[in-house]
Amino acid sequence: MNQDPAKIFWNKTADFWMKHFQTSENGYSEEQVKCLTEQYKPKAMSEHTVLKELKTFLLQFKSPLMLMLIFAVLLSSFLGDTSDVLIILFIVLSTGILSYFQERNAHNTIKKLQSLIAHQCSVFRNGKTFEIASEKLLPGDLVVFAAGNLIPADCLIIECNELHVNESSITGESFPVRKNTDTSSTDSILSQRNNCLWMGTNVISGTAKAIVIHTNEQTLFNQLVVSNQENIPTSFEKGINDFGLFLMKITMILAVFIFCVNIYLHENLFDAGLFALALAVGMAPELLPAITTIAMSAGAKRLLAKKVIVKKLNAIQNLGEIDLLCTDKTGTLTAGKITIHNIVNAWGTPDKIIQNYACWNACLEGGYSNPIDEALKQSVNNSIPLPVKLAELPYDFKRKRLSVLVQQESNNLLITKGAFPEIISICSHIQNKLAQHENIAQYLGLINEQFKTHAAAGFRVIAVCYKATGTNQLHVADESDMIFGGFVLLTDPVKTGIHETIQQLNALGIDLKIITGDNQMVAHALGLQLGILNPSILSGKDLASASAEAIPMLVHEHQIFAEIDPQQKEQIILALKHKHTVAYMGDGINDVAALHAADIGISVDNAVDVAKEAADFVLLEKNLDVIIEGIKEGRKTFANTLKYIFINTGSTFGNMFSVAGASLLLPFLPMLPKQILLTNFITDFPYLSIASDNVDAEQLKRPGKWHIKTIRNYMIIFGLHSSIFDMLTFFVLWKGLKVTAQGFQTAWFVESILTELFILFIIRTHQNFFKSLPGKWLFIMSAIGLILTLILPYLSFAESLGLVPLPIWQLGILFAIVSAYILTADVLKVWFFKSQLNKQTV
Repeated sequence: MNQDPAKIFWNKTADFWMKHFQTSENGYSEEQVKCLTEQYKPKAMSEHTVLKELKTFLLQFKSPLMLMLIFAVLLSSFLGDTSDVLIILFIVLSTGILSYFQERNAHNTIKKLQSLIAHQCSVFRNGKTFEIASEKLLPGDLVVFAAGNLIPADCLIIECNELHVNESSITGESFPVRKNTDTSSTDSILSQRNNCLWMGTNVISGTAKAIVIHTNEQTLFNQLVVSNQENIPTSFEKGINDFGLFLMKITMILAVFIFCVNIYLHENLFDAGLFALALAVGMAPELLPAITTIAMSAGAKRLLAKKVIVKKLNAIQNLGEIDLLCTDKTGTLTAGKITIHNIVNAWGTPDKIIQNYACWNACLEGGYSNPIDEALKQSVNNSIPLPVKLAELPYDFKRKRLSVLVQQESNNLLITKGAFPEIISICSHIQNKLAQHENIAQYLGLINEQFKTHAAAGFRVIAVCYKATGTNQLHVADESDMIFGGFVLLTDPVKTGIHETIQQLNALGIDLKIITGDNQMVAHALGLQLGILNPSILSGKDLASASAEAIPMLVHEHQIFAEIDPQQKEQIILALKHKHTVAYMGDGINDVAALHAADIGISVDNAVDVAKEAADFVLLEKNLDVIIEGIKEGRKTFANTLKYIFINTGSTFGNMFSVAGASLLLPFLPMLPKQILLTNFITDFPYLSIASDNVDAEQLKRPGKWHIKTIRNYMIIFGLHSSIFDMLTFFVLWKGLKVTAQGFQTAWFVESILTELFILFIIRTHQNFFKSLPGKWLFIMSAIGLILTLILPYLSFAESLGLVPLPIWQLGILFAIVSAYILTADVLKVWFFKSQLNKQTV
């Protein structure tokens, strides 16, 4: 019973595979499950994990700057400079270990979050149906599928009913494939194996039972993923990468220039090279990947506490960027508790027979669970006996109706319910008030008026029709010459507090658009209930008739989209993305294309599998308030990431630039290479704590947008500002106090760290620094860095670092210069961000 991933299974019957796996139509027994679970358990897991962790650790040292530092360690060791070897090695290893643990923690966070929304599947074992995690499926298991299910393994179909599957993830074809139980030929191509279900595909409509052949790594989907895996960067990632490359180029050019000049002036090759390399490390944004990862990981944890599960960590940044939210109405704008208001005939009076027909249809359907059928089931509360179901045509988004064939004493009865236009289109007769069947043509005007009246009253309306038939089987062609029965009137009241929630969205700079399959009258009534005085509604019909050039303008002008097909949802989202960063919220099969198309896809925990798979975020509670909290957390993450970028491009870059400039004027290096590396190392810890820093409420009011121009302007203005005070320090120490070379290096070492630590508290807020409370860990780590910096020159090993004790009065002068720098930086910062806001670039 060994599983062979290369086995051609589509040319054999289900009976063959049942015998092969020693199972039956009742599925595996409990004893077989225990035995097979042990047999298919992954081997050598611990060894694989150790190798993976080792690889992750080694990758922390892959950057060119890290490799050059390692080379410097080896060269210093060869030259016998023990102190430099130990210091640089300590800094390199500490930085790598710190980065490794942060990445590992982020990975573990996402792994835990993913486990919360693990896909479930319906497996048939011991003659009963169980819900189990898809990853626990065994070869030979019998699995039951319905519309909306993801296929969790490669399977062979045993039985199916109107089964249509989306195989675009495997074949690239966007049209659903109709499946059957016919055996495929051995040499049939992938798209022709209609008796197979492939992992990674999903059920569009219909039902099926299948036997599992291949699982996990042995499936066709996993083989394709390994060879074709592609990671598409988000807009923020692209901006980060572009800026990192830009800053790295400037860093390397400056480092090479300083290296060449120092060689020309007075330094030996090794000292000049190590100094240039240390400058490059000091200026390079080496913590940027770690900062973004930590910020996003911390954001994911906070979002979980607010009932938002992050599926894709890098999507958190995009969540902070959104300025437009598109959603259906059910469960987000409305209470999400659909109830039956009434079931009436074509004349508008309650009808017990039509009620029974509608409830039979809902209770006997075997497709995916939906709110309308659940409401119909609850309305009867097991008070009516159910007939025997003979056959079913499941609901799909093309027909927009569901049919059930039931057994009756004389003739069988076909009952169909669905969207009014689709039901009325297959009806040829109507039962009049005398219970006689008449041609429907003369009553069409009356029926349409009834429909409009119900819809205008705010009811969601579906229709019911029926006919007697002698057949025991059911095909789509049978849905014709039906007798129109009446209407099911559904209510779903607007949520309490939804007006305040929409106001909160608007206060955050986010507009709301509603995309619904309901008719225009229901959509208009909803708009009025939401406080929209003159709701502008675009129908699916009008959208379909519009030209490609007109669509972008139309979707921006209208607030509500009604009678929209699934394909049109995607079309609307794509058109809106030309001017907005768009989030889309959906939970049905018809939402999948739109979820993929949006910048941010949001689904809910009880959504169909394929919708949750397509989403970036899964809400544990379908509520706009939860989304608002998620947006705020996304903006916090975005803001904290930008803080590091601003600090690195301002004070740090300015300090290193000043050191480079001073090295050309002094007869000695203004700071030793190991002092530059130590400066970088001491400030790394407070910088890493930026990820958990507090963010001002003012910064959360606007979508976080990536503006490279703003950052470049900031780098020029604040880099020059920092350099001015560095050069002031330079002249005070060298010309005014006439300190020794070691005294100069120690004083500049202390001044550099002080400015980089204090500027954290200036740049972290757009207000004056005393108006904003920093995060606890930022304050603690900065305090530790400050104390360490001040005591280092007085420790016993200070000489090995090139440091000497500074007189108290010299420290006082340094503090005076740093204080002047901080106060002027605060004034400059407030002006800068206000001016950028006025230009609408931040």
